[in-house]
Amino acid sequence: MSIPKTNDLSLGEVRKAVIPAAGMGTRFLPATKVQPKEMLPIIDTPTIQYVIEEVVESGITDILIITGKGKRSIEDHFDRSFELENSLSNSGNQEAYERITEISNLANIHYIRQKVTKGLGDAIFYAKQHVAGEPFVVLLGDTIVGSKVPCTRQLLDFYRVWRSPVIGVERVPRDKVVNYGIIKGQAIDDKTYMVHDLIEKPSVKTAPSNMAVGGRYILTADIFEYLEKTPPGKNGEIQLTDALRLMAKDQRIYAHEFEGKRHDIGNRLDYLKTMVEFALNRDDLREDFLKFLQSEVPDLIESTKTESPNPKKIKKPARRKK
Repeated sequence: MSIPKTNDLSLGEVRKAVIPAAGMGTRFLPATKVQPKEMLPIIDTPTIQYVIEEVVESGITDILIITGKGKRSIEDHFDRSFELENSLSNSGNQEAYERITEISNLANIHYIRQKVTKGLGDAIFYAKQHVAGEPFVVLLGDTIVGSKVPCTRQLLDFYRVWRSPVIGVERVPRDKVVNYGIIKGQAIDDKTYMVHDLIEKPSVKTAPSNMAVGGRYILTADIFEYLEKTPPGKNGEIQLTDALRLMAKDQRIYAHEFEGKRHDIGNRLDYLKTMVEFALNRDDLREDFLKFLQSEVPDLIESTKTESPNPKKIKKPARRKK
Protein backbone atom coordinates (compact mmCIF):
# COMPACT_ATOMS: atom_id res chain seq x y z
CA MET A 1 0.00 0.00 0.00
CA SER A 2 1.37 3.39 -0.99
CA ILE A 3 0.90 6.37 1.33
CA PRO A 4 0.32 9.62 -0.57
CA LYS A 5 2.78 12.42 -0.02
CA THR A 6 1.60 15.83 1.04
CA ASN A 7 2.69 19.27 -0.10
CA ASP A 8 1.16 21.20 2.79
CA LEU A 9 3.59 24.09 2.80
CA SER A 10 1.83 25.62 5.82
CA LEU A 11 3.97 23.34 7.99
CA GLY A 12 6.90 25.65 7.21
CA GLU A 13 10.57 25.17 6.52
CA VAL A 14 12.95 23.78 9.11
CA ARG A 15 15.10 26.66 10.32
CA LYS A 16 16.11 25.57 13.82
CA ALA A 17 18.09 22.75 15.38
CA VAL A 18 17.97 21.42 18.93
CA ILE A 19 20.90 19.48 20.40
CA PRO A 20 20.28 17.75 23.74
CA ALA A 21 23.58 17.64 25.63
CA ALA A 22 22.53 17.36 29.26
CA GLY A 23 23.27 13.69 29.95
CA MET A 24 25.74 12.81 32.69
CA GLY A 25 27.92 10.48 30.59
CA THR A 26 28.25 7.86 33.31
CA ARG A 27 29.66 5.26 30.91
CA PHE A 28 32.81 7.40 30.62
CA LEU A 29 33.43 8.03 34.31
CA PRO A 30 35.78 9.18 35.71
CA ALA A 31 36.66 11.14 32.55
CA THR A 32 33.23 12.80 32.50
CA LYS A 33 33.18 13.79 36.17
CA VAL A 34 34.04 17.38 35.20
CA GLN A 35 34.15 17.14 31.38
CA PRO A 36 30.95 16.79 29.33
CA LYS A 37 30.87 13.63 27.25
CA GLU A 38 29.96 15.81 24.25
CA MET A 39 33.36 17.49 24.63
CA LEU A 40 35.30 14.22 24.38
CA PRO A 41 37.66 14.79 21.45
CA ILE A 42 37.89 12.83 18.27
CA ILE A 43 41.65 13.39 17.98
CA ASP A 44 41.63 17.21 18.34
CA THR A 45 37.99 18.17 17.76
CA PRO A 46 35.21 17.86 20.35
CA THR A 47 32.39 15.50 19.42
CA ILE A 48 29.73 18.20 19.62
CA GLN A 49 31.65 20.38 17.13
CA TYR A 50 31.16 17.69 14.50
CA VAL A 51 27.43 17.76 15.31
CA ILE A 52 27.28 21.56 14.99
CA GLU A 53 29.17 21.43 11.69
CA GLU A 54 26.67 18.90 10.33
CA VAL A 55 23.83 21.31 11.13
CA VAL A 56 25.60 24.29 9.54
CA GLU A 57 26.54 22.30 6.42
CA SER A 58 22.85 21.43 6.12
CA GLY A 59 21.90 25.12 5.94
CA ILE A 60 20.71 25.73 9.53
CA THR A 61 22.43 28.31 11.74
CA ASP A 62 19.88 28.80 14.56
CA ILE A 63 20.87 26.21 17.15
CA LEU A 64 19.70 25.57 20.71
CA ILE A 65 21.84 23.35 22.91
CA ILE A 66 20.17 21.86 25.98
CA THR A 67 22.89 21.68 28.62
CA GLY A 68 23.01 20.84 32.31
CA LYS A 69 25.14 21.18 35.39
CA GLY A 70 28.85 20.89 34.62
CA LYS A 71 28.44 21.62 30.90
CA ARG A 72 29.82 25.17 30.86
CA SER A 73 32.81 24.14 28.76
CA ILE A 74 30.47 23.58 25.80
CA GLU A 75 29.49 27.26 25.88
CA ASP A 76 33.11 28.33 26.34
CA HIS A 77 34.24 26.25 23.37
CA PHE A 78 31.92 28.03 20.94
CA ASP A 79 32.62 31.48 22.43
CA ARG A 80 35.49 33.85 21.65
CA SER A 81 38.80 33.32 23.46
CA PHE A 82 40.58 36.64 23.11
CA GLU A 83 43.71 35.72 25.07
CA LEU A 84 44.23 32.57 23.00
CA GLU A 85 43.47 34.39 19.75
CA ASN A 86 45.96 37.17 20.58
CA SER A 87 48.62 34.65 21.56
CA LEU A 88 48.22 32.70 18.31
CA SER A 89 48.16 35.89 16.23
CA ASN A 90 51.24 37.36 17.89
CA SER A 91 53.17 34.10 17.51
CA GLY A 92 52.38 33.96 13.80
CA ASN A 93 50.42 30.71 14.04
CA GLN A 94 47.89 31.79 11.44
CA GLU A 95 46.48 28.34 10.74
CA ALA A 96 45.58 27.71 14.39
CA TYR A 97 44.28 31.29 14.75
CA GLU A 98 41.87 30.82 11.83
CA ARG A 99 40.65 27.46 13.15
CA ILE A 100 39.90 28.92 16.57
CA THR A 101 38.10 32.01 15.29
CA GLU A 102 36.02 29.95 12.87
CA ILE A 103 34.59 27.95 15.78
CA SER A 104 32.98 30.99 17.38
CA ASN A 105 31.51 32.06 14.02
CA LEU A 106 29.95 28.73 13.06
CA ALA A 107 26.34 29.57 13.96
CA ASN A 108 23.98 31.48 16.24
CA ILE A 109 24.08 29.17 19.24
CA HIS A 110 21.72 29.53 22.20
CA TYR A 111 21.78 27.63 25.47
CA ILE A 112 19.29 26.58 28.11
CA ARG A 113 19.86 24.30 31.10
CA GLN A 114 17.85 21.21 31.90
CA LYS A 115 17.58 21.86 35.62
CA VAL A 116 17.11 18.21 36.58
CA THR A 117 18.26 15.28 34.44
CA LYS A 118 14.91 13.67 33.62
CA GLY A 119 15.44 12.04 30.25
CA LEU A 120 15.74 12.98 26.59
CA GLY A 121 12.07 13.85 26.23
CA ASP A 122 12.22 16.27 29.14
CA ALA A 123 15.35 17.89 27.69
CA ILE A 124 13.65 18.46 24.34
CA PHE A 125 10.63 20.00 26.07
CA TYR A 126 12.93 22.86 27.12
CA ALA A 127 13.10 23.84 23.44
CA LYS A 128 9.37 24.63 23.19
CA GLN A 129 9.70 28.38 23.52
CA HIS A 130 12.72 28.60 21.24
CA VAL A 131 11.21 26.70 18.30
CA ALA A 132 8.03 28.82 18.61
CA GLY A 133 5.68 26.44 16.83
CA GLU A 134 8.05 25.66 13.95
CA PRO A 135 9.30 22.24 12.86
CA PHE A 136 12.86 21.58 14.03
CA VAL A 137 15.66 19.07 13.74
CA VAL A 138 17.00 17.16 16.75
CA LEU A 139 20.55 15.82 16.85
CA LEU A 140 21.98 13.92 19.79
CA GLY A 141 25.10 15.67 21.01
CA ASP A 142 27.14 12.48 21.41
CA THR A 143 26.39 10.98 18.01
CA ILE A 144 28.37 11.70 14.83
CA VAL A 145 27.17 10.60 11.39
CA GLY A 146 29.85 10.41 8.73
CA SER A 147 28.39 10.83 5.24
CA LYS A 148 28.99 12.55 1.91
CA VAL A 149 25.69 14.41 2.20
CA PRO A 150 25.14 15.55 5.81
CA CYS A 151 22.60 13.34 7.56
CA THR A 152 20.54 16.37 8.58
CA ARG A 153 20.49 17.54 4.95
CA GLN A 154 19.13 14.14 3.89
CA LEU A 155 16.29 14.38 6.42
CA LEU A 156 15.53 17.98 5.43
CA ASP A 157 15.21 16.92 1.79
CA PHE A 158 12.85 14.15 2.86
CA TYR A 159 10.77 16.49 5.02
CA ARG A 160 10.34 19.01 2.21
CA VAL A 161 8.46 16.37 0.22
CA TRP A 162 6.61 14.40 2.91
CA ARG A 163 5.86 17.23 5.40
CA SER A 164 5.61 14.96 8.44
CA PRO A 165 7.89 14.12 11.37
CA VAL A 166 10.73 11.82 10.35
CA ILE A 167 13.16 9.67 12.32
CA GLY A 168 16.58 9.01 10.83
CA VAL A 169 17.27 5.26 10.99
CA GLU A 170 20.10 2.91 10.11
CA ARG A 171 20.04 -0.75 9.17
CA VAL A 172 21.85 -2.85 11.78
CA PRO A 173 22.73 -6.58 11.90
CA ARG A 174 19.87 -8.62 13.28
CA ASP A 175 21.91 -9.84 16.24
CA LYS A 176 22.63 -6.22 17.26
CA VAL A 177 19.02 -5.03 17.61
CA VAL A 178 19.21 -5.61 21.38
CA ASN A 179 21.39 -2.48 21.59
CA TYR A 180 19.03 -0.04 19.86
CA GLY A 181 15.61 1.48 19.67
CA ILE A 182 13.91 -0.34 16.77
CA ILE A 183 11.02 0.86 14.64
CA LYS A 184 7.94 -1.18 13.77
CA GLY A 185 6.21 0.01 10.66
CA GLN A 186 4.97 -0.34 7.14
CA ALA A 187 7.47 -0.15 4.30
CA ILE A 188 6.77 2.64 1.82
CA ASP A 189 9.88 2.03 -0.26
CA ASP A 190 13.36 0.56 0.25
CA LYS A 191 14.38 3.35 2.64
CA THR A 192 11.12 4.67 4.06
CA TYR A 193 8.65 3.35 6.64
CA MET A 194 5.42 4.56 8.14
CA VAL A 195 6.09 4.20 11.87
CA HIS A 196 3.52 2.30 13.92
CA ASP A 197 5.57 1.76 17.06
CA LEU A 198 9.06 1.99 18.55
CA ILE A 199 10.54 -0.74 20.73
CA GLU A 200 13.51 -0.02 22.97
CA LYS A 201 16.19 -2.75 22.83
CA PRO A 202 14.00 -5.72 21.81
CA SER A 203 15.24 -9.28 21.77
CA VAL A 204 16.42 -10.74 18.47
CA LYS A 205 13.31 -12.92 18.31
CA THR A 206 10.77 -10.17 19.02
CA ALA A 207 12.35 -7.29 17.08
CA PRO A 208 9.89 -6.13 14.38
CA SER A 209 12.73 -4.98 12.09
CA ASN A 210 16.43 -4.21 12.05
CA MET A 211 15.93 -0.48 11.47
CA ALA A 212 17.50 1.34 14.42
CA VAL A 213 16.90 4.91 15.56
CA GLY A 214 20.04 6.86 14.61
CA GLY A 215 20.05 9.96 16.81
CA ARG A 216 18.59 12.30 14.17
CA TYR A 217 14.97 13.50 13.95
CA ILE A 218 12.82 16.18 12.36
CA LEU A 219 9.88 16.94 14.60
CA THR A 220 6.90 19.27 14.44
CA ALA A 221 5.82 21.39 17.39
CA ASP A 222 3.08 18.82 18.08
CA ILE A 223 5.70 16.76 19.89
CA PHE A 224 5.48 19.05 22.93
CA GLU A 225 1.82 18.13 23.44
CA TYR A 226 2.76 14.45 23.48
CA LEU A 227 5.72 15.03 25.78
CA GLU A 228 3.32 16.59 28.27
CA LYS A 229 1.14 13.48 28.06
CA THR A 230 4.04 11.06 28.44
CA PRO A 231 4.24 9.47 31.89
CA PRO A 232 7.67 9.15 33.52
CA GLY A 233 9.33 5.82 32.99
CA LYS A 234 12.38 4.21 34.56
CA ASN A 235 14.11 6.47 37.12
CA GLY A 236 11.35 9.02 36.64
CA GLU A 237 12.63 9.97 33.18
CA ILE A 238 10.49 11.19 30.29
CA GLN A 239 11.68 9.59 27.08
CA LEU A 240 11.29 10.91 23.53
CA THR A 241 10.62 7.37 22.31
CA ASP A 242 7.51 7.12 24.52
CA ALA A 243 6.20 10.46 23.26
CA LEU A 244 6.75 9.39 19.64
CA ARG A 245 4.83 6.17 20.30
CA LEU A 246 1.85 8.23 21.44
CA MET A 247 2.22 10.58 18.50
CA ALA A 248 2.32 7.71 15.99
CA LYS A 249 -1.18 6.65 17.09
CA ASP A 250 -2.63 9.99 16.01
CA GLN A 251 -0.60 11.15 13.03
CA ARG A 252 1.92 10.10 10.43
CA ILE A 253 5.53 9.64 11.47
CA TYR A 254 8.05 8.33 8.99
CA ALA A 255 11.39 6.60 9.39
CA HIS A 256 13.94 7.23 6.67
CA GLU A 257 17.18 5.31 6.28
CA PHE A 258 20.02 7.79 5.92
CA GLU A 259 23.20 7.16 3.97
CA GLY A 260 26.27 7.26 6.15
CA LYS A 261 27.84 5.68 9.20
CA ARG A 262 26.75 6.51 12.73
CA HIS A 263 29.33 6.79 15.52
CA ASP A 264 27.98 6.53 19.07
CA ILE A 265 30.54 8.42 21.13
CA GLY A 266 28.66 7.58 24.31
CA ASN A 267 29.88 4.00 23.93
CA ARG A 268 33.52 3.37 24.88
CA LEU A 269 34.23 0.76 22.22
CA ASP A 270 32.57 2.81 19.47
CA TYR A 271 34.55 5.81 20.67
CA LEU A 272 37.83 3.94 20.16
CA LYS A 273 36.74 2.67 16.74
CA THR A 274 35.74 6.19 15.71
CA MET A 275 39.14 7.55 16.72
CA VAL A 276 40.90 4.99 14.53
CA GLU A 277 38.63 5.58 11.52
CA PHE A 278 38.94 9.36 11.73
CA ALA A 279 42.73 9.16 12.06
CA LEU A 280 42.94 7.01 8.92
CA ASN A 281 40.85 9.56 7.04
CA ARG A 282 43.08 12.52 7.92
CA ASP A 283 45.80 13.44 5.45
CA ASP A 284 48.11 14.69 8.22
CA LEU A 285 47.89 11.46 10.23
CA ARG A 286 47.02 8.62 7.88
CA GLU A 287 50.50 7.62 6.70
CA ASP A 288 52.24 7.53 10.08
CA PHE A 289 49.25 6.05 11.87
CA LEU A 290 48.87 3.33 9.26
CA LYS A 291 52.54 2.40 9.73
CA PHE A 292 51.93 2.12 13.46
CA LEU A 293 48.89 -0.12 12.96
CA GLN A 294 50.73 -2.37 10.55
CA SER A 295 54.02 -2.64 12.45
CA GLU A 296 53.09 -2.58 16.13
CA VAL A 297 49.46 -3.57 16.56
CA PRO A 298 49.94 -7.22 15.51
CA ASP A 299 52.60 -7.57 18.24
CA LEU A 300 50.34 -5.87 20.77
CA ILE A 301 47.51 -8.26 19.91
CA GLU A 302 49.80 -11.25 20.20
CA SER A 303 51.13 -10.07 23.56
CA THR A 304 47.63 -10.01 25.03
CA LYS A 305 47.29 -13.73 24.29
CA THR A 306 50.21 -14.71 26.50
CA GLU A 307 49.70 -15.65 30.11
CA SER A 308 52.95 -14.08 31.32
CA PRO A 309 52.72 -10.61 32.91
CA ASN A 310 52.75 -7.86 30.32
CA PRO A 311 53.92 -4.43 31.51
CA LYS A 312 52.18 -2.75 28.59
CA LYS A 313 48.80 -4.24 29.46
CA ILE A 314 46.69 -1.70 31.29
CA LYS A 315 44.22 -3.05 33.77
CA LYS A 316 41.05 -1.31 34.87
CA PRO A 317 41.72 0.38 38.23
CA ALA A 318 40.47 -1.71 41.13
CA ARG A 319 38.07 -0.24 43.65
CA ARG A 320 39.45 0.40 47.09
CA LYS A 321 37.91 -1.57 49.89
CA LYS A 322 36.27 0.55 52.57
